[in-house]
Amino acid sequence: MSGTREPYDIVIVGAGSAGSVIAARASEDPNRSVLLIEAGPDYPLLARTPDDLVNAHHNSTEDHDWHFAYQPTARARAGPFPRGRVTGGSSAVNTTIALRGVPEDYDGWAAEGNAEWAWERVLPAFRRLERDLEFGDAPYHGDAGPITIRRYPWEELTISHQAFLEAARALGYPDCADANDPDGWGAGPHPMNKLGRTRISTAVGYLAPARIRPNLEIRGDTHTRRFIVEGGRVRAVEVETAGAVRRVEGRLFVCSAGAIQTPAILMRSGLGPRAELERHGIEVVRDVPGVGANLCDHPAISVVCAAKDAAIADAGLPLIQTILRYTAPGSEHRNDLQVELLSWSARRSDSGTFAIAAVLEQSYGRGFVRLASADPHAQPSIEQHFCEDDRDTRRLVACFKDALAFAHTRPLSDLVERFVFPDPDRGALGDDDIARLCRRLAGSGYHPCGTAKMGPTGDASAVVDQGGRVRAVEGLVVADASIMPSVPRANTNLTSIMIGEMVGEWVRTRSATYGL
Repeated sequence: MSGTREPYDIVIVGAGSAGSVIAARASEDPNRSVLLIEAGPDYPLLARTPDDLVNAHHNSTEDHDWHFAYQPTARARAGPFPRGRVTGGSSAVNTTIALRGVPEDYDGWAAEGNAEWAWERVLPAFRRLERDLEFGDAPYHGDAGPITIRRYPWEELTISHQAFLEAARALGYPDCADANDPDGWGAGPHPMNKLGRTRISTAVGYLAPARIRPNLEIRGDTHTRRFIVEGGRVRAVEVETAGAVRRVEGRLFVCSAGAIQTPAILMRSGLGPRAELERHGIEVVRDVPGVGANLCDHPAISVVCAAKDAAIADAGLPLIQTILRYTAPGSEHRNDLQVELLSWSARRSDSGTFAIAAVLEQSYGRGFVRLASADPHAQPSIEQHFCEDDRDTRRLVACFKDALAFAHTRPLSDLVERFVFPDPDRGALGDDDIARLCRRLAGSGYHPCGTAKMGPTGDASAVVDQGGRVRAVEGLVVADASIMPSVPRANTNLTSIMIGEMVGEWVRTRSATYGL
């Protein structure tokens, strides 16, 4: 942006699912100078965007990834935890599932003292962000937003996904044409923010049209080390570009680095649990116990099948096309389970395998994100603690049994040559056997959130208020998945974009409340 000088009015750290949205919305005011900082590369020209970011049939887990590792359960070995490191963040590398949580998720946030996040208040933001090609005329959908959403019609489904839906009918589940119907449940096509193979990330939907604005600067390949607090207010952010460290000054700072990097940056800035900061020799600016705590996610475990015809499980096919949303037996949480077919099993060396994933969508278990060291380039420590709460284990066991039922139900069963997992040589599995598998092998749905949660003044574990403003210091806002008090009963992609819409509009229209 030519002619702009520091301090910027608004400095946003992290150009991901929320940060890109905030940059686009805030820069609609031509009188505000906005700087968007991203650790990964920025691709201003869509035509030159690398294929791994364009091709939504595959998640991008190598070239544009943070290469995090995590500990899913107490007995499991550490494994990779993919997160996007590029303009667009995880929205630029993920499976493009455009699924909302159920209304009760957001009303639950409101009930905890965050009234602005009730379903009736976030619904306009969900509608504003989307261009739903099938249901745009429904009162709970939008038809003119930056993120295009469609569902695979029957004729575009692979053989295995057609068989999955037919098996769901045979098992007695209702058809659900729109999984984002607030009252809906059952099996049907996934809503997805992709057109053919093309991934419609926030870099595509929000930043591409905003780049023409002279008051918006996007700075890629710039790693954030810490925020600098002076006199109880964040005055600058310390960044590193090509090995050179510099200070960038601003009036308002927004941290949208995601549920893993946001708490790490806050702790390196001296904002976090006192014992954790002192352990790494970081000066304590404010003791904020909730930073890095309350890590929420969706534990999952899959039935893996070898296909009779390896071609139906080819890695060139779309990974996911369909979904079943339903409620666990006796559960008080509607739509707390999902079963999904994965066209090919990415975690198996065997070619020609597909998976039926059992996913717990409402979980009680909590993990944490901690620093491994004060080095700004060190990977944070991520521990999930899946299935340590018996309420989670019990429902995931039920879901896994339902996934097994799919594998044994025609026409899906007709596609199965043999079972890879669970090992059929071990004989029939009882609930206790499956529970042991869940406690040992449950993995992440890669939907981390909650590590800088919002809450009212009386909530000692809250890091920010419901406007995203960090309570411990002035001039700093957090706006990404880390502020969610709990994980919604859906992939977090769309909810993170919605958070960007909410906070971006507040910064633009309620600027005085943010000190602008």
